[in-house]
Amino acid sequence: MEYIPEPRQQLILCCECGTAIPPNPANMCVNCVRSIVDITEGIPKQATVHWCKNCERYLQPPASWLGCDLESRELLALCLKKLRGLTKVRLIDAGFVWTEPHSRRIKIKITIQKEVFTATILQQTFEVEYVVSSMMCPDCTKIMAQNTWKAMVQVRQKVDHQRTFFYLEQLILKHNAHQETINIKEVKGGIDFHFAQRSHAIKMVEFLASMVPTRSKSSEQLISSDTHTSTSNYKFTYAVELIPVCKDDLVSMPKKTANALGQISPLVLCTRVGNAVHIIDFKTLQVAEITGLVYWRQEDITPVCSMRDLKEFYVMDVELLGHKFGRYALADITIQRMADVGRNDNVIIVRSHLGNLLNFGDTVLGYDLLTANINNTNFERLSSDDIPSVVL
Repeated sequence: MEYIPEPRQQLILCCECGTAIPPNPANMCVNCVRSIVDITEGIPKQATVHWCKNCERYLQPPASWLGCDLESRELLALCLKKLRGLTKVRLIDAGFVWTEPHSRRIKIKITIQKEVFTATILQQTFEVEYVVSSMMCPDCTKIMAQNTWKAMVQVRQKVDHQRTFFYLEQLILKHNAHQETINIKEVKGGIDFHFAQRSHAIKMVEFLASMVPTRSKSSEQLISSDTHTSTSNYKFTYAVELIPVCKDDLVSMPKKTANALGQISPLVLCTRVGNAVHIIDFKTLQVAEITGLVYWRQEDITPVCSMRDLKEFYVMDVELLGHKFGRYALADITIQRMADVGRNDNVIIVRSHLGNLLNFGDTVLGYDLLTANINNTNFERLSSDDIPSVVL
């Protein structure tokens, strides 16, 4: 059997230090190539990033501010963009080196490659240190400074319990309608929104009008004027008033207005407030909608009782009458005041729209019109047949 020797790798000597190395186009070992050529030359080892301590955002040149968490992908991309020499090499890897959060230092470990000689690629790893410098962004500067707003929206609701106003606050947060505000100030009866531009204030007024029935008035104040260029500087104020009717309010209106809404009863309940006020006749389950245009044109639809006037009753019996509308069912309900339970037999039979929601033994809230002290012009004009003892 013929012996075949194993092939050996041919080695050459490095032209600089004489170390035996595998053949390569440069005829040099790695250490000698690194001592002659530095591929990190031109890449700064230190840099500065600007950070706003109020909103905790970082400056992305030239003028945009980004919210980034520590050691996040967004912050890594922002830091790498500040190194100008990275465009001349090939980026292989980059990652954060842990530093103390309060040290105001960010360290990044970067691995790059570059062709130094013909068909010779050198890879090198180095660290870059970033100094976090505090700088206030323009948005926070406007908030801290005074009298920088150009337009203001004053939102008010003239009621004791501002249920519609609180509902509108949730809608503003849900749709992020307050994004363009530079300051939000809470005042008696409502909130003031300050804007840097008039168009943002008009957009807010239109948003409020699309969510709930409102009416608004605008005014302007001259700040300065230039007679040479015929330019003037104004501050604009928009006063927005919300409809004073809230959900679950007992509403009274003249018979003429009730007839215009489809022959509905003059005494109704408000079931929901959206872009229109939804009301229901608790005696017949008839429903109607009151738009903002109808309400502000007449202003004769006034709330009689609100949620602060609700009292607790005990349900003794429920007799369904068979008429249903949506989730409501008409019924004759026998109730008793909670103060009279176990003491006397004073029961009240009322007609209500909550027949399918109530059962024997339940407790329910209602307006006790027999003992209530009501000062309302529309309510005083109603006949005794239109006024029930209790409205659930």
